[in-house]
Amino acid sequence: MTAMESQTQGQHRPNEPLDLRFFLDGLMAAGRIDQQDYDLAVKDRHAADHRGKHVLQYVADLEFTDKAGSGKTLDIEALTRALSEQCGQDYYRIDPLKIDVAAVTQVMDHKFSQRHHILAVEDNDNEVVIASAEPFLNSWESVLEHTSQKNLRRVVSNPLDIKRLTTEFYSVSRSIRGATAGTVHKKGIGNLEQMLELGKLKDPEANDQHIVNVVDWLLQYAFEQRASDIHIEPRREQGSIRFRIDGVLHTVYSLPMQAMSAVTSRLKILGRMNVAEKRKPQDGRIKTKSPNGDEVELRLSTLPTAFGEKLVMRIFDPEVLLKPFSELGLINEDLKRWQDITANNHGIVIITGPTGSGKTTTLYSTLKSLATEEVNVCTIEDPIEMVEDSFNQMQVQENIDLNFADGVKALLRQDPDIIMIGEVRDLATAEMAIQAALTGHLVFTTLHTNDAPSAVTRLLELGVPPYLIKATVVGIMAQRLVRVLCPHCKEPAEVDKEAWETLTRPWKVKLPSKANHAPGCLECRETGFLGREGIYEVMPFTETLQSHADDKSALPDLRRQAYKEGMLSLRLSGAQKVAAGLTTVNEVLRVTPDNKN
Repeated sequence: MTAMESQTQGQHRPNEPLDLRFFLDGLMAAGRIDQQDYDLAVKDRHAADHRGKHVLQYVADLEFTDKAGSGKTLDIEALTRALSEQCGQDYYRIDPLKIDVAAVTQVMDHKFSQRHHILAVEDNDNEVVIASAEPFLNSWESVLEHTSQKNLRRVVSNPLDIKRLTTEFYSVSRSIRGATAGTVHKKGIGNLEQMLELGKLKDPEANDQHIVNVVDWLLQYAFEQRASDIHIEPRREQGSIRFRIDGVLHTVYSLPMQAMSAVTSRLKILGRMNVAEKRKPQDGRIKTKSPNGDEVELRLSTLPTAFGEKLVMRIFDPEVLLKPFSELGLINEDLKRWQDITANNHGIVIITGPTGSGKTTTLYSTLKSLATEEVNVCTIEDPIEMVEDSFNQMQVQENIDLNFADGVKALLRQDPDIIMIGEVRDLATAEMAIQAALTGHLVFTTLHTNDAPSAVTRLLELGVPPYLIKATVVGIMAQRLVRVLCPHCKEPAEVDKEAWETLTRPWKVKLPSKANHAPGCLECRETGFLGREGIYEVMPFTETLQSHADDKSALPDLRRQAYKEGMLSLRLSGAQKVAAGLTTVNEVLRVTPDNKN
């Protein structure tokens, strides 16, 4: 690494901590602060509240307004960028999901990293990238160049991120090394392949403190990263941990197979599952708290694979149920239609869509809005997705012959007002749902179909007579989840005419004068999207539509009539969100079925 003198501006001397006045001089020269801000910062520096703080953290806490024209507060990220410009080093936003923790923690030991306030963030064939918030300290460079035998590239990063992630990265790395110390690397640990090692030490146990630490870190890490699912997947050489964030999977860590097996066992213990049983799929659940103290539920599911047990945890945030429908994406005429449908005191309401389309969230949010003290809400689910105080929930248990149909039969003797059936899978369950609706109950359930009209066809395929469908079904809603454009990098853009015509075919919908797109930024991990929202197809089952529900061949007529009565297809619902600047045409096309005439 070249000497830092060539990158130093102003009067700052090399190999010394960042000087406050030097940094403030740079901000003044760039027009980011004024003289009043400067004087206040210098005056307050030695106050008791600010002792021991890094210069960037200290200035950020003063919450100066950026005088360069943006009008935003100079937060620590903006100040870190400013420092990178002053010292001539690249700015680096540390994204934990993109860092190979196992590799970067081998570059230097924890004490060396802490002593010099640096963190390796990349370890490539030719160079090591080192993040620091002290760009003028360079006493450690020669040591690190010698030990790594690679070129060093320095970058400037948020000092709070460096401090926090240094602790996290080395803690989990130390726990994994501690858990696997004394064990022998084995290949193909699993059901299909097994390499037998005689006279060797056993694998780490699930209750080993190192494994406990790894699991605690894994769960908190997932909560911080807004993950909806955690996948723990055994492989031939090493296990893989992946998070699903905004519908996309990201690999976050690779574990030795010995540790992977112990982590899975630890999670099975927490989920009250049979740890000894590795041949059959199992379900379990964990209730815990996120780092900010909110209760979070996780639903666990195991699957035996060729290399061992695969474990998937779905994360449910109870706070989602407290959000109004508008925040879930159900707005305007669609919201009014849904409220009219769910205001019925009897009948069947169906929500349809593929796995992961947000049906559970919509269902629970609707039930929670209806579950007043005056009504009795009972559910039968497989499994119970989220435990809710205001419902009476029962879980299907096939091993004791408690299926959906038997569960509904039992619920009918519990004086219910509203019944939720997790899914209609067969004729017996459909018949019990119909019986419940005919006897004066409001029944909610789900189906797996492409759109709302197809739900009628699905019931016919199950063997439900048309006259019973007409007598009981009061409304159907199909839904999908689309990724929402990142508010931090969203900007106006023209809409692709050809793509818009594909989206709105066969309707002639006016091309929006402008929409939005997001090129990607550090906040959204360069994806351009941050969070998801629902798009909906709401179909009240009116008398006119009932006349088209006699057989499966009448589906096109049913669909056309629904459109005439004002139902928006999923694609048209998505087009509204494109025109509102919330998402893109391609994102809607990705998740929605083709419009039918």
